[in-house]
Amino acid sequence: MTESTTNSYPWLTRELPGIGGYLKIDPDDFVVEELPAYLPSGEGQHLFLWIEKRDLPHDLLLRRLSQLLETSPDDIGTAGIKDRRAVCRQFVSVPVECLPRIDRLKSDQLQVLSSVPHGNKLRTGHLRGNRFTIVVRDVVQGAFERATAIVRILDRSGFPNYYGEQRFGHDGETLQLGLDLLAGRKQPRNIPYSKRKFLLRLALSSVQSDLFNRALATRLHDNLQGTVLEGDVLEVVESGGKFVSDDAVRDQERLDRGELSVTGPMFGVKMLSPCGVPADRESRLLEESGLSIETFSQYTRLMQGARRPFTVRPEKMTCVLSDRGLVLEFALPSGVYATTCLRELMKT
Repeated sequence: MTESTTNSYPWLTRELPGIGGYLKIDPDDFVVEELPAYLPSGEGQHLFLWIEKRDLPHDLLLRRLSQLLETSPDDIGTAGIKDRRAVCRQFVSVPVECLPRIDRLKSDQLQVLSSVPHGNKLRTGHLRGNRFTIVVRDVVQGAFERATAIVRILDRSGFPNYYGEQRFGHDGETLQLGLDLLAGRKQPRNIPYSKRKFLLRLALSSVQSDLFNRALATRLHDNLQGTVLEGDVLEVVESGGKFVSDDAVRDQERLDRGELSVTGPMFGVKMLSPCGVPADRESRLLEESGLSIETFSQYTRLMQGARRPFTVRPEKMTCVLSDRGLVLEFALPSGVYATTCLRELMKT
C-alpha cells in the first residue's frame, strides 16, 4: 500500500471552474466554533472551559494545559481535534480542582472565555459539529459567481466527505507510522511515551481514513457517489442509524430526498459490512492495499471499525465578497473537514 493524497482524487463538481485562492494566510482567516452536544450543568467534579486558541496545535494545547494547571493529560477532555492554523473556540474539560490555576492560561495563543462545572469529563465525539467562517484570499476574477454555482450543487447533493490532508501528518508521516505499525515494522514502544497514546490512535486511524478516501474516490470515478447499490450500508441522516439496503429503488428515492446517505468503510474488526457488489468493491480495495481485516485484529481496541457517509451537505452555506477575499460561512457535522468542502470550491 502506498501513501495517497486527496490532491489526486476527483471532485464532485469537476465540470465547474474553481475560485482558486489561498487559505490560512493569517489565523484569523479560519475561524472555527464548536457546536457542543450539550452545555455544562453547573455542578460536578469537572470544569468545562470554553477556550479560544490561536495558531496552537492540539498536542501542544494538551501539554500546556497539563503543565499550567498541574494535572495529568489523562484528566483533560476534548470533543475533537481542531485546526492549528486557525482561531478556534471549543470546550475543554479539566478536574474542578484546577479552578484556582485557570488564570495561568491567559496568553496570545490561549485564553479562557468561561468556566462552568459539569458532572462528567468531555469525551471525543461529544459535539454536534462545528461552525466555520473562512476567508479565501486572492481568488480569481468572477469567484463569487463561480462559488454560487458550486454551492447550489453542494446544497442539493453534498460534497465528497474525504478526510483532509492534516489527517495524515506532514508529508504523510502519520499515515506511514500507521502502516509501519500494522506491518510490524514498528511497535507502540517506538513512539515517545509522552505522545504514545495520542499518536498511536491517530496513526492507526489515519490508515482507516486513507482507505475510506480511496473507496470514495473510486465511487466518484465510477459516478456512483449518488447511487444506491443493493447491499450498500446506508445511514439515516436524522438519527445516524445504519442498515444494509435490500431495495435499491426504494432507498434511492429516500437518498434523493436527503433522508439517507451511502456510507463507506472505516475498516475494523467489528465494522458493519455491505453485501453483494459493494462488498466486492471493498474487498478488492483491501486486497489491492495489501491489508485484510485480520491485519487490524492486533489493535482490536483501537480499530473496531465504523461507517462514514460518502457525502455531506453543508448547513446554511453562504458566500460574500469582502476586501480580504471571498468569505464563506457554514456548519458541518463533527468529524467532517472544512478544507475538504473548500476543496470543491477552490480546485487548487
